[in-house]
Amino acid sequence: MPVTQTENGPVWRLRTPRARLALWAGWFALVALTVWCWQVMTRDTIWLFVLDAPQQAADIGSRMFPPRLAYIERLLWPLWDTINMATLGTLLGVVIATPIAFLAARNTSPSLLIARPIALFIIVASRSINSLIWALLLVSILGPGLLAGIIAIALRSIGFVGKLLYEAIEETEASQIEAIQATGAGGAQLLNYGYWPQIAPAFWGISVFRWDINIRESAVLGLVGAGGLGLQLQASLNVLAWPQVTTILLVILATVVFSEWVSAKVRHAII
Repeated sequence: MPVTQTENGPVWRLRTPRARLALWAGWFALVALTVWCWQVMTRDTIWLFVLDAPQQAADIGSRMFPPRLAYIERLLWPLWDTINMATLGTLLGVVIATPIAFLAARNTSPSLLIARPIALFIIVASRSINSLIWALLLVSILGPGLLAGIIAIALRSIGFVGKLLYEAIEETEASQIEAIQATGAGGAQLLNYGYWPQIAPAFWGISVFRWDINIRESAVLGLVGAGGLGLQLQASLNVLAWPQVTTILLVILATVVFSEWVSAKVRHAII
């Protein structure tokens, strides 16, 4: 902390003049960057439409109520498809992510120069691409349907599960592993009695949490042809059936709330 000598004694200052100048220069650069980004984002904005947006929102909102509750009967099967898409995609993602996590962890990777970088690249690549983009690519390759949605959910889940799981593996107690190794245990026994008891709570918690997230994402994937509630939502939007749209949104909300409740209960029971 800099000190300035005065007639009344030393005066302690939080920053030096150079540090204060650098701080103000940083704030100025941040404000300038924000203004420039705002100009870029609004360059093609038609402000007359923006000014008219409250009236348009009120008009659409008046058409959306009351919801068409009788339409719920036609949503039961798409809802089942959405839940299955999320569940199967999560299972597939967890199955693929688990060995990748062990390859990525420093204390379990067979090669820190080859296997670990490859595993980390797979994790980063999976996390870098949104499930909606995965679904767009897979619908183009496999055609519309639940299979594309399941694989899209799985590919997105690999990075999420793999990252959190390999961090949990790296945090395991080395003393317990060494004690089991001292008994002459093999690789499978070391995994079963050394690593698994320590990472099991994290494994199940991560898996259930990812399933909860995938419930939300699977409801959207239908907008690009992956089936489920999103497909019904897109069909209703195309014909401007606003009461049906409200019903679908309510069903999606109820499903997400239920999945959140299940996720919280399971994680509380495990952890």
